[in-house]
Amino acid sequence: MQVTSPVRDPLITGGKTYKDVTNDIARHVEGKPTKGWLLGLAVSLTVLLLGSLALVATLWEGIGMWGLNKTVGWAWDITNFVWWVGIGHAGTLISAVLLLFRQKWRTSINRAAEAMTIFAVICAAVFPLIHMGRPWIGAIWALPLPNTYGSLWVNFNSPLLWDVFAISTYFSVSLVFWYIGLIPDFATIRDRATGMRNTIYGALSFGWDGGAKTWMRYESVSLILAGLATPLVLSVHTIVSFDFATSVIPGWHTTIFPPYFVAGAIFSGFAMVLTLMIVTRKVFKLEDYITMGHIELMNIVIIITGSIVGIAYITEFFIAWYSGVAAEQYAFVNRMFGPYWWAYWSMMTCNVISPQLFWFKKIRTSIVATFILSLIVNIGMWFERFVIIVTSLHRDYLPSSWVMFYPTITDVGVYMFTFGFFFTAFLLFAKFFPVINMAEIKSVLKSSSEKIIK
Repeated sequence: MQVTSPVRDPLITGGKTYKDVTNDIARHVEGKPTKGWLLGLAVSLTVLLLGSLALVATLWEGIGMWGLNKTVGWAWDITNFVWWVGIGHAGTLISAVLLLFRQKWRTSINRAAEAMTIFAVICAAVFPLIHMGRPWIGAIWALPLPNTYGSLWVNFNSPLLWDVFAISTYFSVSLVFWYIGLIPDFATIRDRATGMRNTIYGALSFGWDGGAKTWMRYESVSLILAGLATPLVLSVHTIVSFDFATSVIPGWHTTIFPPYFVAGAIFSGFAMVLTLMIVTRKVFKLEDYITMGHIELMNIVIIITGSIVGIAYITEFFIAWYSGVAAEQYAFVNRMFGPYWWAYWSMMTCNVISPQLFWFKKIRTSIVATFILSLIVNIGMWFERFVIIVTSLHRDYLPSSWVMFYPTITDVGVYMFTFGFFFTAFLLFAKFFPVINMAEIKSVLKSSSEKIIK
């Protein structure tokens, strides 16, 4: 008897042709802005403007405008820095790692994830830059200057300098990878456009001619960049974790930080991708390209990484107990039952309990539930960074220096600035650039509707 076994659910639904793919994705670039897009841009620009006031105040008056004190020298600034770097992790993972593993489901989400990486890293870079106090004077000394400038100011033993190298490398590779993937789509829009639009997208497409040799070089470069970017998935947040793990502060001085931070970064990055893609698919009517299958697979990644993060939390407590060091043990008891207990339990609820709901297929395949839980995960990951940084600092070895940290309106305002920048940049990207990779979607279009006959 002949048994017909279908392949997995189609990656692209709706029986799309190559022409349909081009029209559906290019129309958002070629058409007039929608009311929803204009409303979103107005809100994000308002947040950006209000946040800019706090940023200018910080640059004018100095970081004394923040809630920092002698004991808690790092607080919202480094919390937000680590949080934004983590969010940028999913872009490289989806783009590079899944490309090397030949995962076809990445094709609908990789472009937006890569763009998210670029904008998130820029947001992250704002915080250490303005923490310098006078960045127009001091920022240059974070670079490895030649000896002709005199004595080198940088300390190559410092993890803070490792951050400069890791994040600048991460940003550069991600930017090139993102732009290389855009070139064929820019050429498609160029060929459909006239006048000034044709000129602009013609310049952006770098003379792409669509020849066989051109495509061969494009695919070779993509694989090479993916190979370069893959180690960055592990290295970047590992190095960020060294900012804490190489110190002797109770609660920081632990070897579990590198894998723990990497898992947490992928966890929060995928949550942000889900948040953005659910809105994008609805606003731009891309349900046939970003399907429930894509959302379910990303939810499965969130289950895995969320479980790893939960195990890391438990392991931290075991390490503190097993160490026999009173200060280390107190740091973790203080996290649970001290003045910042609310932040700790918010972190545990959002990061450990909420992702486990995705084990239920009904929740895993629900748009509303996924959107809400993705927001909860991002909130929880912010609390995780806050708990690690502030609760470890506000009570150190010397009880006489114990103090509380309270954020000021300027702290909140600078954080708002990064949100405004991030969403403004993403909305502009979604309008003027193809939000989905047309060329890669067409490569999986045929196979998504085939059947295997055994």
